This record gives sequence, C-alpha cells and structure tokens, in this order.
Amino acid sequence: MKYRRFGKTNFNASEVSLGTWQLGSKWGDPFSEDDAQKTLEAAWDNGVNFFDTADVYQDGESQRALAKFIKGKGDKVFVSTKVGRRLDPHVAEGYNEKNLTKFVEDCLTNLDVDALDNVLLHCPPTPVFYEPEVFFTMDKLKKEGKIKNYGVSVEKVEEAMKALDYDISSVEIIYNMFRLRPADNFFRMAKEHDVGIIARVPLASGLLSGKYTMNTTFGKNDHRTTNRHGEEFDAGETFSGVDYATGVKAAQELDAKLGAGDKLAQMALRYILMSDAVSTVIPGASKPEQIEKNVAAADLPAFTHEQMGIVRDIYDKYMKNPVQYKW
Repeated sequence: MKYRRFGKTNFNASEVSLGTWQLGSKWGDPFSEDDAQKTLEAAWDNGVNFFDTADVYQDGESQRALAKFIKGKGDKVFVSTKVGRRLDPHVAEGYNEKNLTKFVEDCLTNLDVDALDNVLLHCPPTPVFYEPEVFFTMDKLKKEGKIKNYGVSVEKVEEAMKALDYDISSVEIIYNMFRLRPADNFFRMAKEHDVGIIARVPLASGLLSGKYTMNTTFGKNDHRTTNRHGEEFDAGETFSGVDYATGVKAAQELDAKLGAGDKLAQMALRYILMSDAVSTVIPGASKPEQIEKNVAAADLPAFTHEQMGIVRDIYDKYMKNPVQYKW
C-alpha cells in the first residue's frame, strides 16, 4: 500500500481505502456484525488506514462497527463520517446549528470517540453552499473540540468549488472513468487550497467492474434498481448518472481497448490514482474477499499516455453528453 497526504489534515491516507456504505451487508440485506469486523480487519491487514462512513449507513451500524474496530489503534487510523442525510425532508433549512450539533454528537456516541477525525456535510442541497452560517457552525464545533476537520461530500463540481470559500479540509466527489469533469479545473483549485480529495463511486456503481450485461439484475431494495432516474436521491449517484445500457456498452468497449481482461475494476481504481490531487479512493466492500482485489489496484502500473487517451475517447463518445453538463 502507498500513502498520500490528506490535504491540510496532514494525515497520510492509504491510496485505496474503504467506503462502508455496504459494510456488513449488501444493498437491503440484514447487517452482519461478523462480516463487518472481518472486512475491516482484512482492510487493515492490507494497509488500509482510512475509512469513510455516514450516520445513515445501516442506521448507524456502520459507525458502531467502526467503533469496535478502531479501539486501541489511536491516530494510526482515520475515520471520515458524513452527516445530514438524517434530515427528512432533506432540505437546506435543516442544515442549522441545532441539527448539525445533534448529528455530530450522535456520531461521537456511535464511534465512541472524544473528537471526530473528519465530518463531511452529506451532499447537502446546493443552497447550503451559499449559507455561510452552516460553515461557521462547523467552525464552532471544531473550536469546541468535537471535530478535528470538516468538509463536504458533493454531487456537483460547482458545489465543490463553492465549498473552497470556507475553511474546509476535504471534499468527497464522484470521480471515475465515466465522470471526468472534476479533473478539468476543480482538482487544481483543491490543490491550491490544500484540500484533500476523496474519490467516491469509483466503479460507477459496478459498471466499471466489467461484469454487468443487459441481463444483469439487482435486488429489489438495491439503489441500482430503485434510483436509476433519481427517484430516491440524485440520479448522478447511481451508475454515475449514466444510462445503464450506455454504461454497459461503454464498459465493454473500455475493457476491450484497454485489454483489461478480468482487471477492469482494478484498472478503474488505478486510473483515479493517476491524479496527484486525489488523496484516496474509497471502493466499497461487504466481505473480506473483496478487499484484496481492491487494494491490489495501487500496485498496477501507471496508465500510459495511450491508455489515458482511450479513457478520454470513451468518455467523450458515450458520457460527455449529458454527464459533463449536469454534474
């Protein structure tokens, strides 16, 4: 495993880390504490020291599993947690001092720590980014010692850019071979502000695993079944906003032109790491056996100039319209 400085936090994060949306369960399945602990330990054994979670993941079970795992590891492990999606309805007005303080205090309880390493606002509505009081509240929580760093998880590049107006330490953003726009200007701006970048949805909800076909089906509670058109949350979260049929075709063409074989998913992760602005990438895993495949991506050779061109050409051919203009 290789490590990268996580912006102004100065923490050296594993290049390939772990997103815990699926920790201990597949989409909609019951939570398994045993699977969660085995997955976390497998990640740790493979050099992963950065873990991304949220208060809504498995209704807090993800955080509570992490609490058990991080005991005794001190500052060798870094947990970034998101807050805000407990709001119902999820509206800008809900991002107020009372609610944010309650969310942070609940996370402190779930993770059983005195201070949170990093708190991200969990894809808040766009107007939140134009409400400085929200970020001043985060500054206050930082001064009170409840959080060490804070930042934002975003849907749109414009939101990420606007967030740089505040004293943030990190931005979590969708970036993968089907979502290239963050690298056009935002990554440069983030580096200038010494803001760490967490690349999320790195495999475009599995499209970039190269395993999906037009006959692939997903569970009835899986967001890949229920949110294809943004029925539940932003459509850009599911398959990176790409039409499923288009995504399957593009992934197949990528696989063929890159000669990926059974390594398209690992190559997709390695592609993300080609940008030195990215601090860490957070593929998910619900079981230990998925960890080794993910972390092996960091050891793949760098993309050649020709390979980088192939990715861009596929993006321009299949994704740019409408993905480039929406997110």
